[in-house]
Amino acid sequence: MDRLRALEVFVEVVKRDGFARAAEALDTSPANVTRYISDLEAHLQTRLLNRSSRKMSLTSSGEALFERAKSILDDVAEAEAIVSSATMQPHGVLRINAPLSFGVLHLAPLWARFMRLYPEVQLDVSLIDRVVDIVEEGYDMAVRISRAGSASNVARKLATSRNVLCASPDYIQQHGMPQTPSDLLRHTCIGYSYAASADEWQMLDASGQPHAVKVRCAMHTNNGDTARAAALGGLGVIWQPTFLVGDDLRAGRLQRVMPDYQMPDMDVLAVYPSRRHLSAKVRVMIDFLVQELAGTPWDQ
Repeated sequence: MDRLRALEVFVEVVKRDGFARAAEALDTSPANVTRYISDLEAHLQTRLLNRSSRKMSLTSSGEALFERAKSILDDVAEAEAIVSSATMQPHGVLRINAPLSFGVLHLAPLWARFMRLYPEVQLDVSLIDRVVDIVEEGYDMAVRISRAGSASNVARKLATSRNVLCASPDYIQQHGMPQTPSDLLRHTCIGYSYAASADEWQMLDASGQPHAVKVRCAMHTNNGDTARAAALGGLGVIWQPTFLVGDDLRAGRLQRVMPDYQMPDMDVLAVYPSRRHLSAKVRVMIDFLVQELAGTPWDQ
């Protein structure tokens, strides 16, 4: 018995909820599907499916095997894709979505090098700060900055994004330096519209204890550069990634606020729909970004 083929047939039967529909999907006969299931049950010495003329259901053993078999088949498909991609010349249009500020500052300088390495790939890069539906909006992949990863897509970490609280020296001179999270309640803050925690700013003290404070925002923006410009103009306190405000901190245009408190790190991720049938152009781009960004934390 070809055990891998038997697992493939078993998974298809469960997904299609029937032998005939599985046979059609696999381009084989219902008799062959029945034989594979019977041989698999005989090999495992357990019943996997309860079946009658009207209904089919999984046994407890079948449920356990189904989840594991899906994972095994995905791993095999990924291995095949790796080998296939390695032998294929990447080509065609590669549609990428990325956040605006990060895309301008840290991705744009990489594109020329990538295109010299892979001249048959044409890049179509869209910079949008909101989270897009990759499949629905027709992207091959996206770069995202997230603490939660991606529930609906595959994600590979590229780098660490470190966040800091900061304000301009003029603002601090005029309003004082906050020392604790509760002090922020007396300060003007600038909020980021796409933040998962909205205006509840979360941070960790030196002992790792979490703190959260609902700040008062005089302004909200969906773009980090706009928040940075407002802070440079003395409007208030912001939290932004060091990849955006690191140069300002080094030059003294902005100052760290409450340096004993750390904002949670976030991951810079390459996100793509599936490991299965991953195209050569997507795979080489992900490998390229992993190498170029190399886990960079962009410390100030």
